[in-house]
Amino acid sequence: MTADRARRAHPTSTKSNGKDWQVVPILLPYLMEYKWRVAVAVMFLIAAKLANVGVPLVLKSIVDGLDARTAVLVLPLALLVIYGVLRLSTVLFAELRDVVFIPVTQRATRRIALAVFRHLHALSLRFHLDRQTGGMTRDIERGTRGISTLLSFMLFSIIPVILEFILVALVLLAKFDWRFVAVTAVAVVVYIAFTIGITEWRTAIRRQANDLDSKANTRAVDSLLNFETVKYFNNEEFEVRRYDDSLQRYEVMAVRNEASLGLLNVGQATIIAVAATALMILCAQGVVARDLSIGDLVLVNGLLIQLYIPLNFLGMAYREIKQALIDMDKMFGLLHEHREIADAPLAKNLPEGPVTVSFSAVDFGYDARRQILFGMSFEIAPAAKVAVVGASGAGKSTLARLLYRFYDVSSGAIYLNGIDVRELTQSSLRSAIAIVPQDTVLFNDTIYFNIHYGRPAASRDEVIAAAKAAHIHEFIESLPDGYEAMVGERGLKLSGGEKQRVAIARAILKNPRVMIFDEATSALDSRTEQAIQKELDAIARGRTTLVIAHRLSTIMDADEILVLDQGAVVERGSHATLLSLGGSYAQMWALQQQEEAARE
Repeated sequence: MTADRARRAHPTSTKSNGKDWQVVPILLPYLMEYKWRVAVAVMFLIAAKLANVGVPLVLKSIVDGLDARTAVLVLPLALLVIYGVLRLSTVLFAELRDVVFIPVTQRATRRIALAVFRHLHALSLRFHLDRQTGGMTRDIERGTRGISTLLSFMLFSIIPVILEFILVALVLLAKFDWRFVAVTAVAVVVYIAFTIGITEWRTAIRRQANDLDSKANTRAVDSLLNFETVKYFNNEEFEVRRYDDSLQRYEVMAVRNEASLGLLNVGQATIIAVAATALMILCAQGVVARDLSIGDLVLVNGLLIQLYIPLNFLGMAYREIKQALIDMDKMFGLLHEHREIADAPLAKNLPEGPVTVSFSAVDFGYDARRQILFGMSFEIAPAAKVAVVGASGAGKSTLARLLYRFYDVSSGAIYLNGIDVRELTQSSLRSAIAIVPQDTVLFNDTIYFNIHYGRPAASRDEVIAAAKAAHIHEFIESLPDGYEAMVGERGLKLSGGEKQRVAIARAILKNPRVMIFDEATSALDSRTEQAIQKELDAIARGRTTLVIAHRLSTIMDADEILVLDQGAVVERGSHATLLSLGGSYAQMWALQQQEEAARE
C-alpha cells in the first residue's frame, strides 16, 4: 500500500496534531438548533449550583443555632427544613437539567453519524477499495459515543465547576479573610495545571491504544468475513495468533494507559489533601482564637467538599473530554476525506427517453503509473446491444465502472445522449443504469429484501414477477421461509448461481434504460444459462445494452462486438464478420467450441 493509500485508510496519525479542539465548532450548530433547551438546561444548572453552595451556609447556621449559649428551638428547626429542601433541590435541578439536555446530545449524535454515513457513501470507489472496514467501523463507533461525552461534560462539568468556584470564592471572601481565598485559588490553579499537563501526556498513549484497538478489530472482522478461506487452508490457529498479536500490543498500551491514570489520580488527591488541610488549620486557629465559630469550621469544610468533589470530577471530565476529542478525531477525519467524484455545480438530470451511450477516445488508469484503457471509442445506440470480449485484465469491467462514474476518465469523455457524464447528476445517471455483476454480493437480509432493493418503491407482486423472470421464484418457494429466507453474510447461504439470479431479478425490477451484463451467467450451469439467456435477451430488448462476456455463445446476436487486448480495441464487428476475419475473436470461438465438444 502506498503512503497516500495508507493515509486514506487511516485518516489521522497517532500523534497529536494539536488541533483536537477544532471539532468543537463543528458541534456548535447542533447545540444552537435547540437554543431554548440549552438555555433551560443552563438555568437548571445554575439553580442546582446555588442550592449546592447554600447547603453549607445553612448548615453553619444550624450548628451555630444549636450552640448551648444561643440555642433557640424554632430557628434550627426552620433551618433544618431549608437544609432538606436545598439538598433535594441540588439533585432535582441536576436531573431536570439532564432530562432537558439529553435530546440535544442524542439528536447531535444521530445527525453527525448520518452525515458521516452519507459522506462515506459519497466517497469514491477508490477510497472503499483501500479502506479497512473493521477499523473504520470501530472509529465511527467511538466517535459517535464521544459526541455525547463531549457535549455533556463541557456543558455540565466545565461550566458548573467554574460557577461553583466563583460562588465559593465569594462566600470565603465575605465570611473569612483573603488567606482562605488565596489557598483555594492556588489549589485550583495547581490542580487544573497538573490535570491538563498529565492528561496531555496521556493523550498520546490513548491515541496509540485506539489505533491498536482498531487494527485488532480489523483483523477480527477480516478473518470472520473470510471464514471459508480460513477453513479451506486449515489456518484457524494462524488467525488466532494474528489476532492475539494485535491484542497483546493493545494490552501493553492499555496497561500503560491505566497506570498513567493512577498517577493522575494520586497527584490530584495530593493537591486537594494539602489545600484542605491548610484551610482547616486556618479555620481551627480562628475557632481557638474565638474569631470564628464551630459553625464556621463546618462551613469551610462543607464548602471544600462542595468545591473539591466537582473539582475532582473536573479532572475526570477533562480526561473524558480529551479522550472524546481523540475518539472523534478519526471519525471527523472521514468527513474531511476528499470526494473524488462530485456533481458539477450546474449538473443536470439525464433527460427521459431512450439513451445513446458513447465512449470517445477514453484513456484511463486506476493508478497514474499504469494505464488500463487506451483511446477507447464506441457507441451504443438506443435498443442496441454492444458486447465486449477479451482476456482477463483487458479492461472490460473498467468500462462499466466508468459508465457508472465510479471514476472519471483520464482523458476523452463518455456521453449519454451527447451529454458528458461529468455534467450529469450522479443520481440521475445511476438511476438510468442497472448492472448484473459477475461477483454478486448480497445484504445479510432476506431474499425479498435483496430483490426489492432494486426498486424500494416496487410492490410485492412486482418483486415476485422479477423473480419469475430471473427463474428463481420456484427455488425461493421451495425454501422453508420462502422470500423471507435469510441469505447470510454477503449471500453465503446461496450458491453462486442462486446469487446471480437474485442479482438478475434485482436488475429486472429496477427497469432501467441502460443494462450492463458483466459476465452475468458465468456462475450458471449450461442448462440454466440457456433458460436465463432468453430472459436476458428479452430484458435487453428495447434497452441500450452493454454486455461484458466470457462465453461467446451468449453474444452471437450482439449488434457489435469489441475485442479488447491490453486496454485497446483490436477487432470490432458482428459475430459473423469477426469469424470471417480469422483473428483473435475467431481463435477464441474455435477454442470455446472445442471445450464445449470435449465436455459433451
